Amino acid sequence: MYDILLKNATIITLNPAREILADHSLAIKDGKIAEILPAAELQEADAREVIAGEGRYVFPGLINTHNHLFQSLIKGLGDDNVLSDWLVKAMFPSAANLTAEDAYYGAMVGSLDGLHSGTTTVLDYMHANPEPGVADGVVKAFGKLGIRGILARGYMDNGFEYGTPRELAEKTEDIEKDCQRLFSAYHNQQQGRIKVWIAPGAVWLSTKDSLLMSKRLAEEYNSKIAVHISETPFDREATEKLHGSSDIDVLEELEILGPDVLMVHCVYLTDRDIRMARYFNAGVSHNPVSNMYLSSGVAPIPEMVSNGLNVGLATDGAASNNTNNMLEVMKITALLHKVDKLDPTVITAEKVLEMATIDAAKALGMADEIGSLEKGKKADLFLFNPQKTATATPLHNPVSTLVYSSSPQNVETVVVDGEIVIKDNELLKADEKNVLKKAQKIAEDLSERAGTKYLRNREWRSLSY
Repeated sequence: MYDILLKNATIITLNPAREILADHSLAIKDGKIAEILPAAELQEADAREVIAGEGRYVFPGLINTHNHLFQSLIKGLGDDNVLSDWLVKAMFPSAANLTAEDAYYGAMVGSLDGLHSGTTTVLDYMHANPEPGVADGVVKAFGKLGIRGILARGYMDNGFEYGTPRELAEKTEDIEKDCQRLFSAYHNQQQGRIKVWIAPGAVWLSTKDSLLMSKRLAEEYNSKIAVHISETPFDREATEKLHGSSDIDVLEELEILGPDVLMVHCVYLTDRDIRMARYFNAGVSHNPVSNMYLSSGVAPIPEMVSNGLNVGLATDGAASNNTNNMLEVMKITALLHKVDKLDPTVITAEKVLEMATIDAAKALGMADEIGSLEKGKKADLFLFNPQKTATATPLHNPVSTLVYSSSPQNVETVVVDGEIVIKDNELLKADEKNVLKKAQKIAEDLSERAGTKYLRNREWRSLSY
Protein backbone atom coordinates (compact mmCIF):
# COMPACT_ATOMS: atom_id res chain seq x y z
CA MET A 1 0.00 0.00 0.00
CA TYR A 2 1.23 3.47 -0.88
CA ASP A 3 1.14 6.38 1.54
CA ILE A 4 -0.10 8.91 -1.04
CA LEU A 5 -1.35 8.51 -4.59
CA LEU A 6 -1.65 11.53 -6.88
CA LYS A 7 -3.99 10.39 -9.63
CA ASN A 8 -4.53 11.51 -13.21
CA ALA A 9 -2.32 14.60 -13.28
CA THR A 10 0.23 16.11 -15.64
CA ILE A 11 3.71 15.66 -14.19
CA ILE A 12 6.51 18.07 -15.04
CA THR A 13 9.39 15.79 -14.12
CA LEU A 14 12.57 17.87 -14.64
CA ASN A 15 14.22 14.47 -15.23
CA PRO A 16 17.22 14.31 -17.61
CA ALA A 17 14.86 14.00 -20.60
CA ARG A 18 12.71 16.86 -19.23
CA GLU A 19 9.59 14.78 -19.75
CA ILE A 20 6.14 16.25 -19.24
CA LEU A 21 3.81 13.31 -18.62
CA ALA A 22 0.11 13.89 -19.22
CA ASP A 23 -2.48 11.62 -17.60
CA HIS A 24 -0.03 10.03 -15.18
CA SER A 25 -0.16 9.12 -11.51
CA LEU A 26 2.57 9.42 -8.89
CA ALA A 27 2.79 7.13 -5.87
CA ILE A 28 4.64 7.98 -2.65
CA LYS A 29 5.86 5.56 0.02
CA ASP A 30 8.23 6.08 2.96
CA GLY A 31 8.97 9.64 1.97
CA LYS A 32 10.06 8.81 -1.55
CA ILE A 33 8.56 8.62 -5.02
CA ALA A 34 7.70 4.95 -5.48
CA GLU A 35 6.21 5.06 -8.99
CA ILE A 36 5.39 7.42 -11.84
CA LEU A 37 3.20 5.59 -14.32
CA PRO A 38 0.35 6.14 -16.78
CA ALA A 39 -2.79 6.70 -14.75
CA ALA A 40 -4.42 3.49 -16.01
CA GLU A 41 -1.62 1.39 -14.52
CA LEU A 42 -2.19 2.78 -11.01
CA GLN A 43 -5.96 3.11 -11.23
CA GLU A 44 -6.62 0.28 -8.76
CA ALA A 45 -3.63 0.89 -6.49
CA ASP A 46 -4.27 1.13 -2.75
CA ALA A 47 -3.13 4.21 -0.84
CA ARG A 48 -3.78 5.71 2.57
CA GLU A 49 -4.54 9.03 0.89
CA VAL A 50 -5.62 9.65 -2.68
CA ILE A 51 -5.41 13.12 -4.23
CA ALA A 52 -7.32 13.85 -7.40
CA GLY A 53 -5.07 15.30 -10.06
CA GLU A 54 -7.48 16.07 -12.87
CA GLY A 55 -6.69 19.51 -14.22
CA ARG A 56 -3.65 19.77 -11.95
CA TYR A 57 0.06 19.94 -12.73
CA VAL A 58 2.68 18.36 -10.48
CA PHE A 59 6.01 20.18 -10.18
CA PRO A 60 9.13 19.39 -8.15
CA GLY A 61 9.26 21.49 -5.00
CA LEU A 62 11.06 24.79 -5.51
CA ILE A 63 14.43 25.24 -3.80
CA ASN A 64 15.30 28.59 -2.22
CA THR A 65 19.10 28.61 -2.09
CA HIS A 66 19.53 31.72 0.07
CA ASN A 67 17.49 33.42 2.77
CA HIS A 68 17.81 35.23 6.08
CA LEU A 69 14.53 34.11 7.57
CA PHE A 70 14.64 36.38 10.62
CA GLN A 71 14.38 39.29 8.20
CA SER A 72 10.75 38.39 7.62
CA LEU A 73 10.19 40.44 10.78
CA ILE A 74 11.69 43.62 9.28
CA LYS A 75 10.29 43.64 5.75
CA GLY A 76 9.43 47.12 4.56
CA LEU A 77 11.79 48.95 6.92
CA GLY A 78 14.67 49.28 4.48
CA ASP A 79 12.92 50.61 1.40
CA ASP A 80 14.78 52.94 -0.98
CA ASN A 81 18.30 52.40 0.37
CA VAL A 82 21.51 51.08 -1.09
CA LEU A 83 23.03 48.08 0.67
CA SER A 84 25.35 50.05 2.98
CA ASP A 85 22.55 52.36 4.22
CA TRP A 86 20.09 49.47 4.45
CA LEU A 87 22.50 47.59 6.70
CA VAL A 88 23.06 50.51 9.07
CA LYS A 89 19.45 51.71 9.27
CA ALA A 90 17.42 48.51 9.27
CA MET A 91 19.31 45.23 9.27
CA PHE A 92 22.17 45.57 11.76
CA PRO A 93 20.08 47.17 14.57
CA SER A 94 17.42 44.49 14.18
CA ALA A 95 19.94 41.65 14.05
CA ALA A 96 21.71 42.92 17.16
CA ASN A 97 18.48 42.70 19.18
CA LEU A 98 17.34 39.30 17.92
CA THR A 99 16.23 36.57 20.32
CA ALA A 100 15.58 32.87 19.75
CA GLU A 101 11.83 33.56 19.86
CA ASP A 102 12.22 36.28 17.24
CA ALA A 103 14.21 33.89 15.04
CA TYR A 104 11.52 31.23 15.45
CA TYR A 105 8.67 33.49 14.36
CA GLY A 106 10.71 35.03 11.56
CA ALA A 107 11.46 31.54 10.28
CA MET A 108 7.82 30.51 10.68
CA VAL A 109 6.54 33.47 8.64
CA GLY A 110 9.26 33.16 6.00
CA SER A 111 8.85 29.42 5.63
CA LEU A 112 5.05 29.72 5.45
CA ASP A 113 5.40 32.30 2.70
CA GLY A 114 7.76 29.96 0.89
CA LEU A 115 5.58 26.88 1.28
CA HIS A 116 2.58 28.68 -0.15
CA SER A 117 4.64 29.51 -3.24
CA GLY A 118 5.70 25.89 -3.73
CA THR A 119 9.04 26.06 -1.91
CA THR A 120 9.92 22.78 -0.20
CA THR A 121 13.61 23.45 0.58
CA VAL A 122 15.12 26.62 2.03
CA LEU A 123 18.67 27.50 3.01
CA ASP A 124 18.67 29.97 5.88
CA TYR A 125 21.91 31.97 6.09
CA MET A 126 21.60 32.75 9.80
CA HIS A 127 24.27 35.40 10.32
CA ALA A 128 22.73 37.11 13.37
CA ASN A 129 23.82 35.47 16.62
CA PRO A 130 23.77 38.22 19.27
CA GLU A 131 23.07 35.75 22.08
CA PRO A 132 23.47 31.98 22.51
CA GLY A 133 20.86 29.73 20.92
CA VAL A 134 19.31 32.18 18.46
CA ALA A 135 19.85 29.84 15.51
CA ASP A 136 17.99 27.06 17.33
CA GLY A 137 14.77 29.00 16.80
CA VAL A 138 15.14 28.51 13.05
CA VAL A 139 15.54 24.75 13.34
CA LYS A 140 12.52 24.63 15.63
CA ALA A 141 10.45 26.35 12.93
CA PHE A 142 11.73 23.94 10.26
CA GLY A 143 10.60 21.02 12.40
CA LYS A 144 7.22 22.53 13.19
CA LEU A 145 6.33 23.18 9.54
CA GLY A 146 7.95 20.11 8.04
CA ILE A 147 9.91 22.06 5.44
CA ARG A 148 13.29 20.78 4.25
CA GLY A 149 15.71 23.20 5.86
CA ILE A 150 19.40 23.99 5.77
CA LEU A 151 20.65 26.10 8.66
CA ALA A 152 23.78 27.85 7.42
CA ARG A 153 25.32 29.16 10.63
CA GLY A 154 26.68 32.58 9.73
CA TYR A 155 29.25 34.74 11.44
CA MET A 156 31.47 37.82 11.12
CA ASP A 157 34.82 38.49 12.80
CA ASN A 158 36.56 41.03 10.59
CA GLY A 159 36.10 44.31 8.72
CA PHE A 160 35.45 46.58 11.68
CA GLU A 161 36.99 49.56 9.88
CA TYR A 162 34.31 49.08 7.23
CA GLY A 163 31.34 49.02 9.57
CA THR A 164 31.11 45.49 10.97
CA PRO A 165 28.99 45.96 14.13
CA ARG A 166 30.86 44.95 17.26
CA GLU A 167 27.67 43.61 18.86
CA LEU A 168 27.34 41.02 16.08
CA ALA A 169 31.01 40.06 15.89
CA GLU A 170 32.22 36.85 17.50
CA LYS A 171 35.56 35.34 18.41
CA THR A 172 36.69 32.56 16.10
CA GLU A 173 36.83 30.03 18.94
CA ASP A 174 33.27 30.90 20.01
CA ILE A 175 32.01 30.53 16.43
CA GLU A 176 33.64 27.14 16.14
CA LYS A 177 32.23 25.94 19.46
CA ASP A 178 28.66 26.92 18.56
CA CYS A 179 28.95 25.44 15.08
CA GLN A 180 30.09 22.15 16.60
CA ARG A 181 27.10 22.25 18.93
CA LEU A 182 24.68 22.86 16.05
CA PHE A 183 26.23 20.13 13.90
CA SER A 184 25.99 17.64 16.75
CA ALA A 185 22.41 18.60 17.63
CA TYR A 186 20.79 18.99 14.22
CA HIS A 187 22.87 17.93 11.20
CA ASN A 188 21.06 15.25 9.17
CA GLN A 189 18.29 14.98 11.78
CA GLN A 190 14.57 14.38 11.08
CA GLN A 191 15.25 11.69 8.47
CA GLY A 192 17.93 13.89 6.94
CA ARG A 193 15.48 16.73 6.28
CA ILE A 194 17.52 19.15 8.45
CA LYS A 195 21.11 19.97 7.58
CA VAL A 196 23.66 22.36 9.04
CA TRP A 197 26.17 24.33 6.97
CA ILE A 198 28.64 27.04 7.95
CA ALA A 199 28.38 30.50 6.42
CA PRO A 200 31.08 33.19 6.66
CA GLY A 201 29.24 36.50 6.29
CA ALA A 202 31.51 37.51 3.40
CA VAL A 203 35.22 37.13 2.74
CA TRP A 204 35.89 40.69 3.96
CA LEU A 205 33.81 40.00 7.08
CA SER A 206 35.97 36.97 7.90
CA THR A 207 39.54 36.52 9.06
CA LYS A 208 41.65 33.92 7.30
CA ASP A 209 41.66 31.91 10.53
CA SER A 210 37.86 31.72 10.59
CA LEU A 211 37.69 30.88 6.88
CA LEU A 212 40.07 28.00 7.46
CA MET A 213 38.00 26.98 10.48
CA SER A 214 34.93 26.90 8.25
CA LYS A 215 36.71 24.62 5.81
CA ARG A 216 37.85 22.30 8.59
CA LEU A 217 34.37 22.01 10.11
CA ALA A 218 32.70 21.42 6.74
CA GLU A 219 35.11 18.57 6.08
CA GLU A 220 34.77 17.13 9.58
CA TYR A 221 30.96 17.05 9.47
CA ASN A 222 30.63 16.26 5.75
CA SER A 223 28.87 19.55 5.20
CA LYS A 224 29.21 22.65 3.01
CA ILE A 225 29.94 26.38 3.06
CA ALA A 226 27.81 29.30 1.88
CA VAL A 227 29.39 32.74 1.46
CA HIS A 228 28.38 36.11 0.02
CA ILE A 229 30.60 36.89 -2.96
CA SER A 230 31.00 40.17 -4.88
CA GLU A 231 27.51 41.48 -4.13
CA THR A 232 28.65 45.09 -4.65
CA PRO A 233 31.86 46.81 -5.77
CA PHE A 234 32.46 47.60 -2.09
CA ASP A 235 32.69 43.88 -1.26
CA ARG A 236 35.50 43.47 -3.75
CA GLU A 237 37.32 46.62 -2.61
CA ALA A 238 37.11 45.73 1.09
CA THR A 239 38.34 42.19 0.44
CA GLU A 240 41.27 43.49 -1.62
CA LYS A 241 42.31 45.87 1.17
CA LEU A 242 41.92 43.34 4.00
CA HIS A 243 43.16 40.18 2.27
CA GLY A 244 45.16 41.44 -0.69
CA SER A 245 43.08 39.59 -3.28
CA SER A 246 39.53 39.36 -4.62
CA ASP A 247 37.09 37.19 -2.68
CA ILE A 248 37.24 34.27 -5.11
CA ASP A 249 41.04 34.43 -5.18
CA VAL A 250 41.15 34.33 -1.38
CA LEU A 251 38.98 31.20 -1.33
CA GLU A 252 41.20 29.60 -3.96
CA GLU A 253 44.40 30.54 -2.11
CA LEU A 254 43.03 28.95 1.08
CA GLU A 255 41.96 25.84 -0.88
CA ILE A 256 38.33 26.41 0.04
CA LEU A 257 36.82 27.05 -3.40
CA GLY A 258 35.20 23.89 -4.72
CA PRO A 259 31.97 21.88 -5.15
CA ASP A 260 31.18 22.21 -1.44
CA VAL A 261 30.96 26.02 -1.70
CA LEU A 262 27.81 27.98 -2.58
CA MET A 263 28.65 31.50 -3.72
CA VAL A 264 25.81 33.95 -3.08
CA HIS A 265 24.93 36.99 -5.24
CA CYS A 266 28.05 37.12 -7.48
CA VAL A 267 26.82 40.35 -9.10
CA TYR A 268 30.31 41.62 -9.91
CA LEU A 269 32.10 38.46 -10.97
CA THR A 270 34.59 39.02 -13.75
CA ASP A 271 34.98 36.69 -16.73
CA ARG A 272 38.02 35.24 -14.99
CA ASP A 273 36.03 34.72 -11.77
CA ILE A 274 33.37 32.83 -13.72
CA ARG A 275 36.01 30.59 -15.32
CA MET A 276 37.54 29.92 -11.88
CA ALA A 277 34.16 29.10 -10.36
CA ARG A 278 33.47 26.66 -13.18
CA TYR A 279 36.92 25.08 -12.91
CA PHE A 280 36.43 24.46 -9.20
CA ASN A 281 32.74 23.54 -9.72
CA ALA A 282 31.38 25.95 -7.11
CA GLY A 283 27.63 26.58 -6.99
CA VAL A 284 25.94 29.97 -7.34
CA SER A 285 22.84 31.43 -5.68
CA HIS A 286 21.12 34.15 -7.74
CA ASN A 287 19.01 36.68 -5.82
CA PRO A 288 17.54 38.99 -8.48
CA VAL A 289 14.80 40.67 -6.45
CA SER A 290 17.18 41.62 -3.63
CA ASN A 291 19.80 42.86 -6.10
CA MET A 292 17.13 45.07 -7.71
CA TYR A 293 15.65 46.25 -4.40
CA LEU A 294 19.05 47.45 -3.16
CA SER A 295 20.09 48.67 -6.64
CA SER A 296 23.16 46.44 -6.40
CA GLY A 297 23.26 45.55 -10.09
CA VAL A 298 22.54 42.69 -12.47
CA ALA A 299 24.51 39.48 -11.99
CA PRO A 300 26.00 37.98 -15.19
CA ILE A 301 23.79 34.92 -14.99
CA PRO A 302 23.58 34.14 -18.73
CA GLU A 303 27.38 34.11 -18.82
CA MET A 304 27.52 31.80 -15.79
CA VAL A 305 24.97 29.43 -17.29
CA SER A 306 26.71 29.35 -20.66
CA ASN A 307 29.96 28.50 -18.85
CA GLY A 308 28.31 25.52 -17.17
CA LEU A 309 27.91 26.80 -13.62
CA ASN A 310 25.07 25.41 -11.51
CA VAL A 311 23.00 28.46 -10.65
CA GLY A 312 20.10 28.23 -8.21
CA LEU A 313 17.50 30.89 -7.45
CA ALA A 314 16.75 32.54 -4.13
CA THR A 315 14.65 35.24 -2.52
CA ASP A 316 17.32 36.52 -0.10
CA GLY A 317 15.97 37.80 3.21
CA ALA A 318 12.57 39.46 3.20
CA ALA A 319 14.12 42.72 4.40
CA SER A 320 15.49 43.17 0.89
CA ASN A 321 12.80 41.54 -1.21
CA ASN A 322 10.15 41.88 0.61
CA THR A 323 8.64 38.39 0.30
CA ASN A 324 9.73 34.75 0.32
CA ASN A 325 7.75 34.07 -2.86
CA MET A 326 9.79 31.93 -5.26
CA LEU A 327 7.12 32.19 -7.96
CA GLU A 328 7.80 35.91 -8.05
CA VAL A 329 11.55 35.30 -8.17
CA MET A 330 11.18 33.05 -11.21
CA LYS A 331 9.24 35.64 -13.19
CA ILE A 332 11.60 38.46 -12.28
CA THR A 333 14.65 36.34 -13.14
CA ALA A 334 13.36 35.80 -16.66
CA LEU A 335 12.33 39.40 -17.23
CA LEU A 336 15.42 40.99 -15.68
CA HIS A 337 17.91 39.21 -17.90
CA LYS A 338 15.83 39.63 -21.04
CA VAL A 339 15.71 43.39 -20.60
CA ASP A 340 19.31 43.64 -19.38
CA LYS A 341 20.59 41.94 -22.55
CA LEU A 342 17.83 43.34 -24.79
CA ASP A 343 17.39 39.75 -25.93
CA PRO A 344 14.19 37.75 -25.27
CA THR A 345 16.02 34.48 -25.93
CA VAL A 346 18.81 34.95 -23.38
CA ILE A 347 16.83 33.03 -20.74
CA THR A 348 13.67 30.96 -21.06
CA ALA A 349 10.87 29.92 -18.71
CA GLU A 350 12.19 26.38 -18.90
CA LYS A 351 15.68 27.44 -17.81
CA VAL A 352 14.28 29.52 -14.97
CA LEU A 353 12.32 26.51 -13.69
CA GLU A 354 15.50 24.43 -13.89
CA MET A 355 17.29 27.07 -11.83
CA ALA A 356 14.56 26.86 -9.18
CA THR A 357 14.66 23.06 -9.04
CA ILE A 358 17.28 20.70 -10.46
CA ASP A 359 20.03 23.29 -10.98
CA ALA A 360 19.49 24.55 -7.42
CA ALA A 361 19.71 20.97 -6.17
CA LYS A 362 23.02 20.57 -8.01
CA ALA A 363 24.32 23.84 -6.54
CA LEU A 364 23.48 22.51 -3.05
CA GLY A 365 24.99 19.09 -3.76
CA MET A 366 21.57 17.44 -3.33
CA ALA A 367 20.60 16.50 -6.88
CA ASP A 368 20.53 12.80 -6.03
CA GLU A 369 17.71 13.50 -3.54
CA ILE A 370 15.64 16.46 -4.72
CA GLY A 371 15.10 18.81 -7.66
CA SER A 372 13.21 16.51 -10.01
CA LEU A 373 10.35 13.99 -9.93
CA GLU A 374 11.96 10.61 -10.45
CA LYS A 375 11.44 7.19 -8.91
CA GLY A 376 13.52 6.84 -5.74
CA LYS A 377 13.94 10.55 -5.07
CA LYS A 378 12.51 12.38 -2.08
CA ALA A 379 8.82 13.18 -2.49
CA ASP A 380 9.10 16.98 -2.47
CA LEU A 381 6.50 18.45 -4.82
CA PHE A 382 3.47 20.67 -5.26
CA LEU A 383 0.19 20.49 -7.16
CA PHE A 384 -0.59 23.51 -9.30
CA ASN A 385 -4.23 24.23 -10.10
CA PRO A 386 -4.57 26.93 -12.79
CA GLN A 387 -8.34 27.10 -12.30
CA LYS A 388 -7.88 28.68 -8.87
CA THR A 389 -7.22 32.10 -10.45
CA ALA A 390 -7.97 34.10 -13.56
CA THR A 391 -4.25 34.95 -13.66
CA ALA A 392 -3.31 31.37 -14.54
CA THR A 393 -6.26 30.75 -16.86
CA PRO A 394 -6.18 29.78 -19.67
CA LEU A 395 -3.17 27.49 -19.44
CA HIS A 396 -1.50 26.55 -22.73
CA ASN A 397 1.97 25.62 -21.48
CA PRO A 398 2.37 24.62 -17.81
CA VAL A 399 5.95 25.86 -17.47
CA SER A 400 5.18 29.23 -19.04
CA THR A 401 2.10 29.62 -16.85
CA LEU A 402 4.01 28.73 -13.68
CA VAL A 403 6.83 31.19 -14.39
CA TYR A 404 4.87 34.10 -15.83
CA SER A 405 1.22 33.78 -14.76
CA SER A 406 0.94 32.18 -11.35
CA SER A 407 0.32 33.08 -7.74
CA PRO A 408 0.43 31.23 -4.40
CA GLN A 409 -3.33 30.68 -4.74
CA ASN A 410 -2.57 28.23 -7.54
CA VAL A 411 -0.32 26.16 -5.26
CA GLU A 412 -3.02 23.87 -3.98
CA THR A 413 -1.12 21.05 -2.26
CA VAL A 414 2.49 20.85 -1.04
CA VAL A 415 4.28 17.63 -0.09
CA VAL A 416 7.66 17.54 1.68
CA ASP A 417 9.50 14.30 2.38
CA GLY A 418 6.34 12.38 1.51
CA GLU A 419 4.16 14.29 3.98
CA ILE A 420 1.36 16.66 3.02
CA VAL A 421 2.05 20.03 4.67
CA ILE A 422 -0.43 22.14 2.68
CA LYS A 423 -3.72 20.75 1.39
CA ASP A 424 -6.34 22.75 -0.49
CA ASN A 425 -4.25 25.87 0.21
CA GLU A 426 -4.47 25.30 3.98
CA LEU A 427 -1.49 24.68 6.25
CA LEU A 428 -1.85 21.40 8.15
CA LYS A 429 1.07 21.68 10.58
CA ALA A 430 0.15 24.80 12.58
CA ASP A 431 -2.57 27.38 13.09
CA GLU A 432 -1.45 29.86 10.45
CA LYS A 433 -3.64 32.73 11.62
CA ASN A 434 -2.29 32.53 15.14
CA VAL A 435 1.29 32.33 13.87
CA LEU A 436 0.84 35.47 11.78
CA LYS A 437 -0.86 37.35 14.61
CA LYS A 438 1.95 36.48 17.01
CA ALA A 439 4.60 37.35 14.41
CA GLN A 440 3.14 40.83 13.99
CA LYS A 441 3.49 41.45 17.73
CA ILE A 442 7.02 39.99 17.76
CA ALA A 443 8.04 42.22 14.85
CA GLU A 444 6.67 45.35 16.53
CA ASP A 445 8.49 44.52 19.76
CA LEU A 446 11.75 43.95 17.85
CA SER A 447 11.33 47.30 16.11
CA GLU A 448 10.94 49.02 19.48
CA ARG A 449 14.08 47.39 20.91
CA ALA A 450 16.12 48.00 17.77
CA GLY A 451 15.17 51.67 17.47
CA THR A 452 13.77 51.23 13.97
CA LYS A 453 10.26 52.38 14.80
CA TYR A 454 10.89 55.65 12.96
CA LEU A 455 11.21 53.63 9.73
CA ARG A 456 7.69 52.29 10.27
CA ASN A 457 6.24 55.79 10.58
CA ARG A 458 8.22 57.52 7.84
CA GLU A 459 6.79 60.41 5.90
CA TRP A 460 5.11 59.91 2.54
CA ARG A 461 7.78 59.87 -0.16
CA SER A 462 7.13 60.80 -3.78
CA LEU A 463 9.57 61.50 -6.56
CA SER A 464 10.58 65.13 -6.97
CA TYR A 465 12.08 66.62 -10.08
